[in-house]
Amino acid sequence: MRALVTGGAGFIGSHLARHLLDLGAEVMVLDNLSGGFRDNVPEGARFVRDNVCYPEVVKRIFDNWQPTHVYHLAAYAAEGLSHWIRRQNYEINLIGSANLINEAVRCGVERFVFTSSMSVYGSQLPPFDEGMPRQPEDPYAVAKAAVEQDLEAAHALWGLPYTIVRPHNVYGPGQNLGDPYRNVVGIFMRQALQGESLTVFGDGSQVRSFSYVGDIVPALADCGWEPKAARRIVNLGSEQPVTVLELAEKVRQVLGEPTSPILLLPRRYEVAEAYSSHNVARDLFGHQPNTPLNEGLALMAAWAREAGVRWSRWEPEAELTKGMPPSWLSRQKALIASSGN
Repeated sequence: MRALVTGGAGFIGSHLARHLLDLGAEVMVLDNLSGGFRDNVPEGARFVRDNVCYPEVVKRIFDNWQPTHVYHLAAYAAEGLSHWIRRQNYEINLIGSANLINEAVRCGVERFVFTSSMSVYGSQLPPFDEGMPRQPEDPYAVAKAAVEQDLEAAHALWGLPYTIVRPHNVYGPGQNLGDPYRNVVGIFMRQALQGESLTVFGDGSQVRSFSYVGDIVPALADCGWEPKAARRIVNLGSEQPVTVLELAEKVRQVLGEPTSPILLLPRRYEVAEAYSSHNVARDLFGHQPNTPLNEGLALMAAWAREAGVRWSRWEPEAELTKGMPPSWLSRQKALIASSGN
């Protein structure tokens, strides 16, 4: 097995690359380090610092290394921000995926595993199950849904073997704490560690189910070779719904920062309740681990205290600012001023 892991210097991708190596696979990581870090790439994996958005780069990798499996995790997963970075969102999350699909078809890979998102369900009544229709409500989810449909079309025409995975709200050691727009657990931990207020949009009543990274990676890897997973959509994650306000309180407790204030910001446009069922994963892979939230947060907090906060090398500049949440708008103004634009 020769596995190409895109986004393998990022959070989930680096955990997956390490797991695949432990299973005896050859692994190549393709990552441009815009949101990941070179030292996340596990020892033993080949590393190419480049971009899935460049078709000539993707073609060269397939020609020279000839992967048998593709695990496509490279994305800019700032779902809420995607309304204001539409072009960049589609270039990274849709066009980059199309480049990989083209080469996977041309070279005849054995399985294309696409890491999609729970966001494709939109605001349907949870728990979301894989039989529900796609109802994306933001550009990020639109891009993910489009790639899912493109994989289905590629299979219908050329027989491309694929599996679509929809993980949700994944957290744990190795998460990028320095991204201001995504990964709410990481944002809360960074804010608490730096003595800042934990910022919550609205009243914090939004319901999510947060998934420990160590629980989902084995099943994500298995999607590359399990025969029954071919042409399937698989939800992966936790079944412990909590409110965002409850999450903020738990983060304060595990970090020993009970006096860190919680700051309620104006509500932003987002789905109110989003969590999934996982019957398909249990059918395919048997019992799925489900680390209790307090336990998983404690593991991540121990890592975060030791690792500290590192900031992403790249932060997108907004293409639109109309209606942007004020806290994001002030950050964007500072970003534009510093870049001289």
